[in-house]
Amino acid sequence: MSLTTDFIAELIRAANVPGQLTHYEISRLLDRSIDTIRDMREQTGAEDAHHARDVLIDLRISSERARDLSAEEVRDALVDAADVIRTLKILLERTL
Repeated sequence: MSLTTDFIAELIRAANVPGQLTHYEISRLLDRSIDTIRDMREQTGAEDAHHARDVLIDLRISSERARDLSAEEVRDALVDAADVIRTLKILLERTL
């Protein structure tokens, strides 16, 4: 598996047990997601996509509010991050 696929799996596993994650772990996963999405957007040329900016803003806010998020909000943020990364991975694979 690739590093990207491994990270997507890590996000999904974490989303399945949001109550077992510390606030630091949540914030760290979301921050890694933000960095990954930015890097992949640069590679795909999708930097100007309005929806992608919205997702990054939502993930940043969730990362900063990790202490205050409910388990459902944590799960949703992690699944959203995994979905965006998976979509960008598919786009990158098509261009190869």
